Amino acid sequence: MGDRGSRAGAAGGGGIYFLTVIGAWVYFFSRADSFWEFVGAFFQGVFWPAFMVYEVFAALSG
Repeated sequence: MGDRGSRAGAAGGGGIYFLTVIGAWVYFFSRADSFWEFVGAFFQGVFWPAFMVYEVFAALSG
């Protein structure tokens, strides 16, 4: 029974991440005007947490 609970938590986190990726895609695709901006929007939607962490650390470092 203990294994089932640990897998369920991971699945819930994956579902939340999926919804945030969809939201990021809506945001980035709505701002794109050219083909290459749409390509960039796809990758930004998938990797937005990395961009966010980078910006946070850049702001904290001064």
